[in-house]
Amino acid sequence: MSVPTPTVWRMSSSLSVYLLDVAATRALVGSRDEQLLEVIRSNFGDDLERDDDYFKHLIAEGAPTAYEALCAVVHGGPFSEKREHAFQYGYAYRRLCSLTGSFLDNSCFTPHRGSWLSVVDDGLAALGVTAVSVEKFSDADLPAPLPYTDMPGCGEWTPQAVARALEQFEETKRAVDASGEAPPLEPEVVEAVMQCLGWMRLAAARPGFGVIGFRS
Repeated sequence: MSVPTPTVWRMSSSLSVYLLDVAATRALVGSRDEQLLEVIRSNFGDDLERDDDYFKHLIAEGAPTAYEALCAVVHGGPFSEKREHAFQYGYAYRRLCSLTGSFLDNSCFTPHRGSWLSVVDDGLAALGVTAVSVEKFSDADLPAPLPYTDMPGCGEWTPQAVARALEQFEETKRAVDASGEAPPLEPEVVEAVMQCLGWMRLAAARPGFGVIGFRS
């Protein structure tokens, strides 16, 4: 799992988006599930080592290794008291999402630059969809008690938010069909909005499922 340095934003960013049972995934934090940890260590040791190599300079300065951070997340602590180490717990949570969820097509968002997520949100809003936001994936919405970190950004679309967003889209679609007038959107924005709607439809087809996304 390639991850960018936590100290600066790069010129471009990526969005990793997962379809999963949101409540069950959040419940993994503090679950003390030793079997899960053993499965990850046994089957994904190479990935852990690659991440450790990427962050070796920070680990040498005291940051937890990828597996140490994962153990802390699954056990609900203890966590390093240094804020500059908190990124490892964010990436550990992303690893749990990647292993328990399904990776969603992110081709409209990886890579992206500048205010692209806000631009897509404006496109969603133009179609009446305000219950979800792709910019939310830039938030620091990690489950408690994980320490605050803005790298990676993390946000979620709950099943309820997804259901409401799809209702909003259908309401707008009916209005557009009746009037024959659609909001003027750039083709690339339309494509990204359609990709978001695809994520939502996949989630809506499975009870309890939603979307968790990470910006890095």
